[in-house]
Amino acid sequence: MNGPTDRSAADAGPSDAAWSPALEDEGDIQHSLFGEILDWMLAPLLILWPMSIAITYLVAKSIANQPFDHALEDSVTVLAQQVREVNGVTRLTAGLPGPARDILRADDIDSVYFQILGPQGRYIDGDRDLPHPDPAPDGETTTPGTVHFRNAILHGTPIRVAYAYVNLEENRNRAPRLALVQMAETLEKRAKLANEIIKGVILPQFIILPVVLALVWFALSRGLLPLAELQERIRARPIDDLSPIAPNQVPEEITPLVRSLNDMLARLSQSIEMQKRFIADAAHQMKTPLAGMRMQSELALRQTDQQEIHRSLEQLAKSSEAATRLVNQLLALARAENQPQAGTAFEPLDLAEVACNAVRDWVPASFNYRIDLGVEVPDAPVLIDGNAVMLRELLSNLIDNALRYTPQGGSVTVRVSANEAPVPEEAGAPVLEIEDTGPGIPPAERLHVFERFYRILGSSAEGSGLGLAIVREIAQQHGAEVDIFSNPRATHPKYPGSLFRLTFPARPPATPGAEEPPYHG
Repeated sequence: MNGPTDRSAADAGPSDAAWSPALEDEGDIQHSLFGEILDWMLAPLLILWPMSIAITYLVAKSIANQPFDHALEDSVTVLAQQVREVNGVTRLTAGLPGPARDILRADDIDSVYFQILGPQGRYIDGDRDLPHPDPAPDGETTTPGTVHFRNAILHGTPIRVAYAYVNLEENRNRAPRLALVQMAETLEKRAKLANEIIKGVILPQFIILPVVLALVWFALSRGLLPLAELQERIRARPIDDLSPIAPNQVPEEITPLVRSLNDMLARLSQSIEMQKRFIADAAHQMKTPLAGMRMQSELALRQTDQQEIHRSLEQLAKSSEAATRLVNQLLALARAENQPQAGTAFEPLDLAEVACNAVRDWVPASFNYRIDLGVEVPDAPVLIDGNAVMLRELLSNLIDNALRYTPQGGSVTVRVSANEAPVPEEAGAPVLEIEDTGPGIPPAERLHVFERFYRILGSSAEGSGLGLAIVREIAQQHGAEVDIFSNPRATHPKYPGSLFRLTFPARPPATPGAEEPPYHG
């Protein structure tokens, strides 16, 4: 027994699917930046061009109407001045001789009409078929002498009509007696002038539009030229050149992209350098056990004494055991570094169950070391999100490290608990502790023991210096913090012991009504 709880001892992947172009998502289809910009520039231009033609046509009609309306207004004014009353109220005359009528109707293109109506709409002179203007709304009066315009249809042909009212009663004390004078003409001259204006505006556009398209094409090609130059510079680089791209050699708009690419190159360069150092260190570390195995095997071959042969074979077995352990740790570290970092391979786990299983695996080894190995876990599960295989590897390295450095007769305890949560409704942070009664780790060395192949000077225990590096890598993947302390329960002054404490992030509280996912030991 070691502590308030009982100690326990026991006796005893999928392949990736091949990628197929047929499975490529439509959203992954590559698009041309040049084509996208060209589309967004030309599409509005092609939409606005018909709109500009329609607006130009309306403006041209308005411009064409103005001079002809002025001429029609002058004709109505002249004709209105000729209307007068003769012999009181019995007769009205326009006083227009035949030549004057011919001049009034003279027009080579349009047909001209006029009409004079007396009070109560009585016909006086002109074209009888000319339509009358709409009566003024109730409450409004028609101002004599003011020329008005309207559009009408005569014999199925659109016409422009100018009309004015003439006051025939000079006595202001009596109600006015009004005569209506109208002049009208067809719209041939107006349409011809509007068409000439449109032609003068639209025809140059047909010449300018291709020029604009060519200039846009040239401008886009010239503007995207730095991208092509950047592409050529990257292609011309040697395969081992991971130096950053100079941001001052690219346009300002793609500077953020180049900076992101430089960051990626820096991370890639760092990863490659780490792999190179790892391979170099691994090769260096492998030389020692392999050289020892070769030397012991050659020595055994030269020996004739059975005791010397047996001693050489024992050394050969120890060297092979060290080499095997080193290879296994190298494989474990490589596997830990290539685990998914985003938590996609994590699942709910009972940390106490993982600890018990790991301790059960090392009980036979603890007997060989003559060390008391035990585990202390709470009654309730301590849930975390993690990978059971990697956590078991983490615990195995910590237990192995503790057993190797603890002298015979000492103890190693694995403890699982949960910190008290700041909010009662939330779960506390899970804590995993491994304490031993060994020589301990000096405070100055505690930051360095997690480095690869690092060994504390003067250490007599066998090891490769990879175990704690594996622990740190797996702990980082699980978001756990690793701290090293002296064992507060150690009593021997020469052996202060070590306490490794891993604090895992607390799991978020379950949503009310949601089913808690099952955990796996």
